[in-house]
Amino acid sequence: MTGSRRELGAAVAGLAVAGGLALSAGGQTWATATVTRQAPLPPIAEELTGTDLAALVPACGLLLLAAAVAVIAVRGRGRQLVGLLACVGGGTLLWSGLRALLHDPGLADLSDGTAAAATALTISRSVAWPVLAVLAGVLGAAAGGLAVLRGAGWQGMGRRYERTATAAPAAAGTREDRALDAWRALDRGEDPTADPTADPPADPTAPPPGGVGDRL
Repeated sequence: MTGSRRELGAAVAGLAVAGGLALSAGGQTWATATVTRQAPLPPIAEELTGTDLAALVPACGLLLLAAAVAVIAVRGRGRQLVGLLACVGGGTLLWSGLRALLHDPGLADLSDGTAAAATALTISRSVAWPVLAVLAGVLGAAAGGLAVLRGAGWQGMGRRYERTATAAPAAAGTREDRALDAWRALDRGEDPTADPTADPPADPTAPPPGGVGDRL
C-alpha cells in the first residue's frame, strides 16, 4: 500500500470514527436536573441529553460521517474542500464539548413544564460524554486537516473503474468483429469453427496417389 493510500485510509477512518463517537455521545445523558418545587409539590427530575445541551453535537457527527464518504468520492481540490468542512465540524464539536464541561445547565435548558414552578435546581453531571465529544472533535479536525494538507495528491479510488469502462468498448468491438468474420465464412461456405491451421479435407473426386503404373 502506497503512502497516499495509507493517508487516505487514515483520513476516512478518522472521520468515520469521529462521526460515530459524536452521534453516540449526543444521544447519552449528560446531566440530570432535580427541580425543587413549592410544597406540596414533590421534586421532579429531568434527564438532559447531549442533544438538549449541545444540539450541534449530533449534527456535526452526521457531517463527519458524510465527509468520510465524500473524501473517497472526490479528488484534488474537492478533497481539500471536504477536509475544510470536516475541520469546521470537528472544531464545532470541540467547542460544544468544552462549553458543556465549563458551564452548568440552567432552567433555560429544562422543559417548560419542569421549570415553571421551580424554586431550586440541583444538577448532577456526567463528564464522560462531553469529554467524548471533545475527543471526537479533535479526531475529526485532525482527519480534516490531513485531507486539506495532503488530499490533493491522493489517488482517486475510481481510476480502476475508469480504466475498465474505457477498455470495455474495445472488448465489445472485438467480439463484434469475430461475429462478422463468422458470418462471412458461412457466406463463403466455410466452417467458422474449423481450425485454420488444420490440413484441408481430401477431395473425394481426386484420383488416388500414384500413377496407373503404380497400380499395375
